[in-house]
Amino acid sequence: MVVFNGLLKIKIREAVNLKPTPWSLRHAVGPRPQTFLLDPYIALNVDDSRIGQTSTKQKTNSPAWNDEFVTDVCNGRKIEMAVFHDAPIGYDDFVANCTIQFEDLLQNGSRHFEDWVSVCTVNAYGSVSLMQYCFLH
Repeated sequence: MVVFNGLLKIKIREAVNLKPTPWSLRHAVGPRPQTFLLDPYIALNVDDSRIGQTSTKQKTNSPAWNDEFVTDVCNGRKIEMAVFHDAPIGYDDFVANCTIQFEDLLQNGSRHFEDWVSVCTVNAYGSVSLMQYCFLH
């Protein structure tokens, strides 16, 4: 298994077509829950360590963050991103997540990666893509 050692710089740019989960609709009022807008943010981990969290964007299903994170990584195996809805009451609602293996990023020998990354949703209401890029030093 390939591991990464060095400085990781990652910028989470945007997400498109986020869909609310049935759980996030539990506080929705009105007849049209399909137009429910999320208050999304992304939690970013390398392996089991929290690297950071984006800002919360209010009332949007296509947020633009452009939040940047920099960290030293030792024997890193994977990057995990999880999208949450900042719930007004109780725990925040899980929306979607993805895992990117460092091995996949490093296989082409490049120190730069920029692409849309599809994330898995917990429902059948659509898919999510995240624009993000990494500088591996």
